[in-house]
Amino acid sequence: MKKPIAFFVHHQGRGHANRTMAVATEFARDRPVSILTADPRLFDGFARDVEIVPLPNMIGAAVPTPRLYAEPTPQVMHCVPLGLTEMRRTMRRILDHLDEREVGLLVVDVSAEVALLARIASVPAVQIRMHGDRSDIGHVGAYEACVGMLAPFDERLEQDEYPARLRAKTFYSGGLCTNVDRVPARAEARARLGLDPEREIVVAVTGGGGSGTPYAPLTVAARAAPDALWLTLGPTHREGHETDFANLRELGWVPSVTDHLAAADIVIASAGDNTVHEVARVGGRLIVMPEWRYFAEQTRKAEALVRLGAAVQVPAWPGDLAGWRDLLARARALDGTALRGLYAPDAAARAAGWLEDLTDALWSGASAEPGAEPAAPRVAAG
Repeated sequence: MKKPIAFFVHHQGRGHANRTMAVATEFARDRPVSILTADPRLFDGFARDVEIVPLPNMIGAAVPTPRLYAEPTPQVMHCVPLGLTEMRRTMRRILDHLDEREVGLLVVDVSAEVALLARIASVPAVQIRMHGDRSDIGHVGAYEACVGMLAPFDERLEQDEYPARLRAKTFYSGGLCTNVDRVPARAEARARLGLDPEREIVVAVTGGGGSGTPYAPLTVAARAAPDALWLTLGPTHREGHETDFANLRELGWVPSVTDHLAAADIVIASAGDNTVHEVARVGGRLIVMPEWRYFAEQTRKAEALVRLGAAVQVPAWPGDLAGWRDLLARARALDGTALRGLYAPDAAARAAGWLEDLTDALWSGASAEPGAEPAAPRVAAG
């Protein structure tokens, strides 16, 4: 029997879970797969035969005493409060599962501590790579502990300062988008949504991992470009003093993000992995406005996009009409080609092939470079 592959999936937002499902779907049918997560509901309806292992939810768990709370975090770790029953049970459940299933590879999406735990437990692990300022010893230690890293983005988006020795351990799948809806032409998308075929349309989109698109700056934008229709997808964040305008509409969660992105002339989005690749998939003109994330993750990705000419950005949301007009003029000058080139339709299949080849090579005794291309396409489990 083939060695099982397990995924540890962080449950903040939906991005980690969606990426796991996209990759796991591409595994060979006879590959045993398990998913360890604190929110099994993220995988409701997943068609592939997988084992779901519920973990305790450690987020927000209370440290029992002030003395334990005061203990400093060691530099090699990021979040390891003392005295948490939930943390002990999480680590025990992960170890028990790896042992009971004789897991051949643990894919960590994401946690530096879990990657280190796997190495201590003598289980090969692959860490999903994310952008950001991750030269601290916690991240570097986790990367060095892994047998390889999987970057779900184009190698051209790599940060210049990322060490060559770690880059050599990284497999770049190309831009991985978990949305597989058909991309319609702009005219078709607008007709389907009942939108004016000629009017300029700007769509602001955000995912479920943050606090939402700031609404107040968009009210300024609506005044700066009154002839354009401004649409927001996903949650928005209001401060309570905003004035609504007729050309600015909050749509919330919509059935088809792809239709709205295809209908847009300009998209304003955060720099989340899947969000960026959803826009790249339709080839839109992108204004990237990174949300706050640990280790400046989205800020570094936004910088890489701008460096490649795939997006435009300003340091902060414009608060005046001139600032918005200048930003829109820069966005209109983009042709979408650079951004579209960062999306790879076969990224999930390439990632799955690499993970399976790596697992088999590790346990068969064959030699294989961590960042090498997969030997051949896999038969999808669908």
